[in-house]
Amino acid sequence: MKLTKVTDLNTPELQIYQQMRENAFSVDNSFVADSPKVVNLILQSDIVVNSVLATSEYYEEFAHLLSDVATLYVAEKKLMEQLVGHKIHHNCMLHGVRPKATPLSELDDHIIMLDEITSTENIGSIARSSAGVGVGSYLLPSRAPHPYSRRALRVSMGYVSKLKYHVYDDIYTTIKTLQSSGYKVYGAELSENSIPLYDVKVAQKWVVLMGHEGKGLSKEVQEACDEIVSIEMSESVKSFNVAVASAIIMHRFKNV
Repeated sequence: MKLTKVTDLNTPELQIYQQMRENAFSVDNSFVADSPKVVNLILQSDIVVNSVLATSEYYEEFAHLLSDVATLYVAEKKLMEQLVGHKIHHNCMLHGVRPKATPLSELDDHIIMLDEITSTENIGSIARSSAGVGVGSYLLPSRAPHPYSRRALRVSMGYVSKLKYHVYDDIYTTIKTLQSSGYKVYGAELSENSIPLYDVKVAQKWVVLMGHEGKGLSKEVQEACDEIVSIEMSESVKSFNVAVASAIIMHRFKNV
């Protein structure tokens, strides 16, 4: 294992670790991950890793995961903090290449699909729940934050790397394509026509579609779905957080 000691923070190859905003990664389709749990999961996947930046303590503990990584930067934690511009609570970072999106036709029989989700944290949380309950395909709109954005990766604890993902442009076209491929699309929304979750007859191939954090699913999107599903709740509570709701529905659908 060959380590390159960091002595100059202005080294061009290190600047990607400083440019944490999402638009910094758009040119080469790359991403930055941080914290040992996230980094180690990625190192054990098929994702291409450009480099790792970490302390000597990290390299000593996890040398067995790093044999295939060509570029390994080592630096004191204080120097890493100077590079990123703020205090950090971890000792490693990774610069990798986002895996290619999976074609719609190659997704699994069970899919979690998002409509107009805006929160990066929710995208990461839903990814973690999906991996946890065994829903291996993640379908997201092109307007949403990318599942390999730094915050989504961190919130997912790196488990987004366990999922196939596909990014779509038009929700209506995508729903029709899925339906023509044999999927039954279940929209999650509390409405007059919704079916209580525990009364739903779950199809063999299914898609659970979650709506916007505040607005939910529009009437037009609901009409495009095969069925609308709602979670039975206390009358005094209007709704669950979308990440919580998706976990409840996916767990139910996987265990019928």
